[in-house]
Amino acid sequence: MPDSLHNFSIPVMGTGHSIDSPIRVGPYGINSVISIVDDLLVEKIRKYYCQKYDFEYENIARNAKDGRARRITAYLDTVKNIVHKKFSAIKNQPFFEDNDKAKYFEMLPDGSTIKEKYNQLMNTEKGSSRDRLSCELSRMMKPGSIDVNIMAKVDKLNYTKGGTPMSQEFSDASAALRGYAKSSVSSSLILSAGFNPRLYNYITEFKDFYRNAAGEIKKKIILKVSDFRSALIQGKYLAKKGLEVFEYRIESGLNCGGHAFPSDGHLMPSLLREFREKRDKLTKAIQPLINKYYKENSDGFWDNWEITEPRLTVQGGIGVSGEANRLLNDFEMDATGWGSPFLLVPEATTVDKPTRQLLENAGEKELYLSGVSPLGVPFNNIRDTGSEQWHKERINNGKPGSPCPKGFLKSNTEFTEQPICTASTQYQLLKLDQIAQSEMAKDKKEEQREKVLSKACLCDHLGNGALINLGILAEHRAPQAICPGPNIAYYNGEYTLHEMVNHIYGRSESLADQDRPHMFAKEITMYVDYVEELAEQLDGKSGLKKLQKFQQNLEKGMEYCIDIAQTEPYQDENLASIKDVVNKQRPRLRAVIQNFKKPIGQT
Repeated sequence: MPDSLHNFSIPVMGTGHSIDSPIRVGPYGINSVISIVDDLLVEKIRKYYCQKYDFEYENIARNAKDGRARRITAYLDTVKNIVHKKFSAIKNQPFFEDNDKAKYFEMLPDGSTIKEKYNQLMNTEKGSSRDRLSCELSRMMKPGSIDVNIMAKVDKLNYTKGGTPMSQEFSDASAALRGYAKSSVSSSLILSAGFNPRLYNYITEFKDFYRNAAGEIKKKIILKVSDFRSALIQGKYLAKKGLEVFEYRIESGLNCGGHAFPSDGHLMPSLLREFREKRDKLTKAIQPLINKYYKENSDGFWDNWEITEPRLTVQGGIGVSGEANRLLNDFEMDATGWGSPFLLVPEATTVDKPTRQLLENAGEKELYLSGVSPLGVPFNNIRDTGSEQWHKERINNGKPGSPCPKGFLKSNTEFTEQPICTASTQYQLLKLDQIAQSEMAKDKKEEQREKVLSKACLCDHLGNGALINLGILAEHRAPQAICPGPNIAYYNGEYTLHEMVNHIYGRSESLADQDRPHMFAKEITMYVDYVEELAEQLDGKSGLKKLQKFQQNLEKGMEYCIDIAQTEPYQDENLASIKDVVNKQRPRLRAVIQNFKKPIGQT
């Protein structure tokens, strides 16, 4: 997989909003990530693009043998063909014209070797020197990587039509992995949402994840992690099987889009400091295991193979170039991930117009950490989506929940032998009846009822925006859900790809609101909000112990943030907001813990 010419990438956004991002931005050399959770959506998008580019298309039916894996393979191969077709067209364009080739080079980061050569070319007179430099620059061009994401623990076991459990290789995550492994793309697999030993063991079945005779790995592994300990444990587990982690992708526990996986109060600056200080440990602890594997299972680890330490990248809530520069320079990260802002860039993502307008107009109050996910994990959400309206209408009509047309999030066996989804009509009617017949107090019943009805059909609705955007489905037939991070509140327009890239690199006036709090400040507020909600759910000594652990980690992180706030700010970096937020949130955090300690009835 070629190294990116950019120092940022576009992460996965829901099942649908980055489903064709590589087709859109890959020809310009920008890396992006596709979710391969929803193979049924993938098939619809493949049909659309095959028709658009006049490729041969043969439907892979829902009940086809190994259909999930085959649909994913077919789509990724189609995406690869389109990206290379579009990239070749750009590469073959002439220099010194207002075209996509100029756009490709103009978007590159200043200071990079290829950008400096391009600037040199623009100032070179006609002649043999300019011709040679033009040829050299064209050879240096690379398309962006077509990366894929698998949520490791979203790994439902499947059944035959007769109700017989299928073997583990046909579980959702394993089939998705097989689909990627059998594709012709050379890129990275991003594993997120937890450690799944069964899935990790299955990776060993595919040679593309191992080095070939030249020492090259066709398909590299990226782990999305929340802390250093998790990175080290998972890295060593894979290394014992000869699998190398190319990159550790660190994400904020709360200040992100989609599902949120909060840490025990460890703020991002504290986590990044630990990664920076212990970076060499990831190599020293893991490389001997890789060497041992190749010695025992092949001809050994060759000395001429290029060995590099794993990349460290970070994402979650980054909003201005100054924050990115702090992460790259002070914390020595290799790249950053920019997600939610690209939801406002039609050239990069598939968002239907009504939903994009909702994002453009959203403020802090419209964005919230919700309980809509059937996985039972906090989910970043926005109010008044098409999905929310659709669910309310069904509740009013006495048919709450969804018919569950896809079933990727089936996990509950409270009422049935085979798992069902908590967002399904079947589950919700059974659960509501159970609550109604219980002896709980009336207010407790209503609280439980609201929790049940809050669940949304994410596996279907998160993909509908893409189908509407591409004209595959009409808006009234496709309720739309979206999962932006809270950072979207500080953007209020629709942007071109060039505008957003210039914003990321600080080459233009900032697109974000001037009073936007620093990403570190925002994370502090979100964590104290989370602790406050957590305190309402916990009780007893174990609850107090958990809250005190959060408090200890948060206060330690706040002190470090204060140290950062006293340094020289980068361009557009609102360091002043950090101190203001700490001064406000620290007393609030202490009050939450103190009130929890008081005996019931004491004021």
